[in-house]
Amino acid sequence: MSRDAGQWRDEIALREASLADARRELANDELSEREFAAIEARETAALHEARRALEALARAPAPPPAAARPRVRRARWLVVAVLCFALALGVLLWSALSPRQAGNSATGSITLGHAQQIQQLLNEAEADIANGDVVTALAAYQRVLALDSTNVAALTQTGWLDFSAGSSSHDATLTGLGVKYLREALTLAPRQPAPHLYYAIVADSTPGNRALARSQFEEFLALKPSAGLMAVASPFLKKLGLTGS
Repeated sequence: MSRDAGQWRDEIALREASLADARRELANDELSEREFAAIEARETAALHEARRALEALARAPAPPPAAARPRVRRARWLVVAVLCFALALGVLLWSALSPRQAGNSATGSITLGHAQQIQQLLNEAEADIANGDVVTALAAYQRVLALDSTNVAALTQTGWLDFSAGSSSHDATLTGLGVKYLREALTLAPRQPAPHLYYAIVADSTPGNRALARSQFEEFLALKPSAGLMAVASPFLKKLGLTGS
């Protein structure tokens, strides 16, 4: 379903907030110049697209007749069907995370109101990924991190999406930023299997890191992962000759 004007305005507000957060983090030395440049480029491009879409809606004629709608639906599903492996894997990995893991901060110090807000954003991001809207999902994860910079689920998902986007576009800066988020998730939650799984998959997809991938998969297995996570890991484990007991 196409977005209405209100949804595009929400998108613009979210992107502007994300840019403001990045500028604040840059001023506080929480981001390097290269990391800020990558975020700024991504958010600026998304803002341009959202504003253009909003302007197009304002100029658009009346909606087409119902007979034209099946073509739109078929086109939408064609786009979804050809989404890259990274997106499909991201959906599987997210769905395998337990609700408790998704809603928790590593520190446990956030208030109930913040916890509810964070959970809502995580739920929205999950729905966006399922609908193939990675850009909006990533913005939601960044909003989570603005509320709680130690949220392991948001760090892990942001790292995975940034790495996937950087790999697809051959953007070394964005790829490195994704790896940084994943490492931070591992540091904050070394006893959670999901960050190890994401990091292992990233290592496996990077030439020269087979040994690192194997060690991360071994740590993942040692943490007794859920059946959902094991299903995601299974083809990688088979390729490396590893088995879960």
